[in-house]
Amino acid sequence: MSGLDVPEVAAAYEAVRSDKDETNWLLVSHAAATGDKLKLACTGTGGLSELVSHLEDGQVQYGYVRIEYANDKESTRVKFVLVIWIGEGVKVMRKARVSIESGEVKRVLAHHSIAVTFNDKSDIDEQDLIARLRKAGGADYNGGRG
Repeated sequence: MSGLDVPEVAAAYEAVRSDKDETNWLLVSHAAATGDKLKLACTGTGGLSELVSHLEDGQVQYGYVRIEYANDKESTRVKFVLVIWIGEGVKVMRKARVSIESGEVKRVLAHHSIAVTFNDKSDIDEQDLIARLRKAGGADYNGGRG
């Protein structure tokens, strides 16, 4: 078992998804340096930038973040992104498990519009994710301007 089927992960997931809770991200990490058990590492209210500040170069981590953006003056969209983080210092065997492990994470954190994989914090840009979300959403009321 991955360790994700626990009340803490379910509660954090529901908090991020809730319109009535300020929590807008969660981060899942390995419980130990060896082994495949995952645990809820932390949650927060500071959006993508705060989530990125908790990513570690020696870890594989899974972030789930709520992103809100406006299509026009009258509408705001709420979408969810699964961030798969593979730090540059991650050992080869840990990297090899990501494809299997990420499937389990996607099962538990099921409702996301896109899943993105990064290994460099400087590549994680909210405007880029919003552009990807618009494309994934089908309807683009922004006239193709991203």
